[in-house]
Amino acid sequence: MPDPTPARTAGTPWPVLRDWLCFLLALAGVLWLIARGADSLGYNWQWYRVPVFLVTPQGAPGPLLTGLLLTLKLTALSGLGALAVGTLAALLRLSRSVAGRALSRAYLEAVRNTPLLIQLLFLYFVLAPALGISPLVSAVLGLSLFEGAYVSEILRAGIVSMDQGQWDAARSLGMGRAAAYRLVILPQAVRRVLPPLASQSVSLVKDTSLASVIAIAELTLRGGEIVAQTFLSFEIWFTVAALYWIVTTTLSGLAASLERRLAYPT
Repeated sequence: MPDPTPARTAGTPWPVLRDWLCFLLALAGVLWLIARGADSLGYNWQWYRVPVFLVTPQGAPGPLLTGLLLTLKLTALSGLGALAVGTLAALLRLSRSVAGRALSRAYLEAVRNTPLLIQLLFLYFVLAPALGISPLVSAVLGLSLFEGAYVSEILRAGIVSMDQGQWDAARSLGMGRAAAYRLVILPQAVRRVLPPLASQSVSLVKDTSLASVIAIAELTLRGGEIVAQTFLSFEIWFTVAALYWIVTTTLSGLAASLERRLAYPT
């Protein structure tokens, strides 16, 4: 009987082609709807005016790229802060201390059940003047506390999912609880929760847009300023959305690559 494998192998490009065709059709449909909506409004597209807001004629970064750089800075600082706060909150939640568990629970309920916008405004208008901190520090602190609440639950789920034998093995080697967490439990837990952590980092990139309400000149605020000056509403906001998409897609790709490298061999 002839081997059917070559026939299947020869036909494998068709699913890929079909997927790309569906994607292009969907993209064409979206673009058609956007163009039809703009035409109904009598909007005059002026894409030729956009490049100068990305790179100036002198070759320097334009306001959109300047805002993007500040967005990346906010993301990096807030991501590190969220990881630190989330790890601490997760460990307190799983500790034997009643006060630690109560403190962690109060923090999670307060942060997760109130909007990030209100938290940022509270930090900027109430705590920042009292503590003498800058708007940038207020934004980093607010984003770190907000994202840290979700990171803590992700890490806690990863820690709880660890087999009891890992704890027993650590104790058999003479490790205390802190050493077991640091050398045995957390490294394995991070492997398991890497996909949701990556998803949370993507959410963090988009959440930085709310820092515009406290006068942080990140990408969204820069876009709003340009729209107010030029009335290029569609062109600028689509460009801003594309820049966010590039950053989040890159982060997702890096996270997927890291996940493959850290995956357990099968």
